[in-house]
Amino acid sequence: MTEKRKLSVIIPSYNEAENLKVVLPPLIEFCALNNWEIIIVNDGSKDNSKEILEGFTHEDNFTVIHHKLNKGYGGAIKSGIRACKTEYLITIDADGQHRLEDIENLYHCITSKDADMIVGSRKGIKSASFFRGIGKGLIRMIAKILMTVPIHDINSGMKIYRTDLAQKYLNLTPNTMSFSDIITLCFISNRHFVLEEPIQINPRMTGESTISMETAFQTVMEIINIVVLFNPMKIFLSISIIAFLIGFIVGAKPLFEGHGITMGSVIGIISGVIFFLLGLIAEQLSAIRKNR
Repeated sequence: MTEKRKLSVIIPSYNEAENLKVVLPPLIEFCALNNWEIIIVNDGSKDNSKEILEGFTHEDNFTVIHHKLNKGYGGAIKSGIRACKTEYLITIDADGQHRLEDIENLYHCITSKDADMIVGSRKGIKSASFFRGIGKGLIRMIAKILMTVPIHDINSGMKIYRTDLAQKYLNLTPNTMSFSDIITLCFISNRHFVLEEPIQINPRMTGESTISMETAFQTVMEIINIVVLFNPMKIFLSISIIAFLIGFIVGAKPLFEGHGITMGSVIGIISGVIFFLLGLIAEQLSAIRKNR
């Protein structure tokens, strides 16, 4: 088709050979009918993914990027985003959990509402395991405490973005599984128009998910990093107030009894002042980095 393509479907893949055999044929046909592009990133797979993917390279709307070594979920998506030339892009998983109907729905949604990002929300859908559900809940809670987050499912792997904005924030995002959370927070922190639309999830076809409690810990650390970048006073001011109050409470009783100010009280109050000043410095550094 000569009409310019508007959407790229980006798929990170690691050791998903068996799933790719089933997922790709209907996806290629579906995207061809809509004149959409597929960019799949083989992230250093150790199975026969490369051979399977090479069998689809004759398709006009199909691009494969091979990583020699595994860079991580986020690293694979970032390679796909850098190669994207369409106005919009959507990320889906290679395990067959995301439905073709939801790709079409999110695309129509972002174009009709002129949004910058739409998150495919799994709200109300039971997690694959008890511990994954706890991890996701913990991540959402921490993100909402540290930032104003109007989105429920920030770590959903199915999101549609404006390509130019996604490419703009790539250097701020990690190569790990926490990419999905951090790219969403980047859009929200910079006051882009982010919406959420419900999607359905199919059971994983074969293989096992690589998400673990270590992934949740990495995500929490990345969220703290991005908050320090975009809104450092949120953290430093909270610590400053806590330190100051502890110092005041510890020293109040001895002071009123005429024993003077205790060393612990002085340390707490001085720590509160120091953290406040550090917050001001961090705010200035944040403003300089964002302007750059």
